[in-house]
Amino acid sequence: MAYIITDECISCGACEPECPSQAISEGETIYGIDPDKCTECVGSHEASQCAEVCPVDCCILDPKHVESREQLLEKWKRLHPGETPSTT
Repeated sequence: MAYIITDECISCGACEPECPSQAISEGETIYGIDPDKCTECVGSHEASQCAEVCPVDCCILDPKHVESREQLLEKWKRLHPGETPSTT
């Protein structure tokens, strides 16, 4: 699953620089996550960095974008060509 940012977002910006896939961007009122880029940090970290740093816990799994760990790792490989994943 990709993550989403809920309406509780306070637009602090803590999540954006932590995303290894550059899936997070500032929206009009809150930050958003591109599900085509979100790998739940599979391939980069043991835990999803956006959820780890969010001070209001508004980064949650998106039930509309269910993906297996293998699918997330394949997405990571497409987004990071020539790199070796640090986690599998």
